[in-house]
Amino acid sequence: MDTILTTESLSKHYGKFKALDNVSMHIPKGAIYGFVGRNGAGKTTLIRLICGLQEPDSGTYTIYGTANDDKAISKQRARMGAVIETPSIYMEMSAEENLKQQARILGLPSFDGIDELLKLIGLEQTGNKKAKHFSLGMRQRLGIGIALVNDPDFLVLDEPTNGLDPQGIIQIRELILKLNQNRQITLLISSHILDELSKLATHFGFIDNGRIVKEISAEQLEMMSRQCLRLEVDNIQALIRVLDSMKLNYKLINGNTAEIYGKPSITHLIQELADQHCEVQSIQEQDESLESYFINLVGGSHE
Repeated sequence: MDTILTTESLSKHYGKFKALDNVSMHIPKGAIYGFVGRNGAGKTTLIRLICGLQEPDSGTYTIYGTANDDKAISKQRARMGAVIETPSIYMEMSAEENLKQQARILGLPSFDGIDELLKLIGLEQTGNKKAKHFSLGMRQRLGIGIALVNDPDFLVLDEPTNGLDPQGIIQIRELILKLNQNRQITLLISSHILDELSKLATHFGFIDNGRIVKEISAEQLEMMSRQCLRLEVDNIQALIRVLDSMKLNYKLINGNTAEIYGKPSITHLIQELADQHCEVQSIQEQDESLESYFINLVGGSHE
């Protein structure tokens, strides 16, 4: 499969702090690549490097097969769009004026496609309304629209749903899927909202302390994610004793609930709990979440 972006042993230091430590990652053409990591894990640093905003201390990366030290890399970056940290928006301008201004900055010969782009990002009805009066979700969509003015086939989004309400998150999700499925745009999406990424991504890269700890496709992740039983009881200490005696792998969720991994005999488990005078209040089967997978992969709690 063709790759849009490949990094090899990419490193970046700030003094003694290693923001990126020998990062190697691969983004296939056509993918929605979910870049997963805690705050400070190195996600934004990597994005800034590949967008040319900073230079790596060591290692290399290629975009569309062109290396970062090749003079032609600027031409390849012209095929990219990016929204890093906060969208670059002229607050005193309308959505249409913002898109036209970006077209001027890029030296595009005309404003052809601006009306279509406004419809794509759902801002065609905003008229002369200034961006400073937009909701956070509208500004985020406008920022993505600005990144799309040059008609890129690779789009980089840094925390695109951060701070949005549920409706705003849904709108961004629908826009991302349209871009990928209808316009065949490859996307790199950095986010700590793992549940949302799980609804979108076709591939994942997990980063922790500046290192890539795993790359995996959504299909592979689904196959590897453990199924579990979520058990709610009236006596958590009795449940712990039974689970330990049965040598089962489990995780406590709160004061009366645990997730049990593997395939225990439910009949045997309930009988053992009954012998301990422990009542089962609810039991349900479920797949391991992306967040649980990430926590188990890197250890510790997710922030």
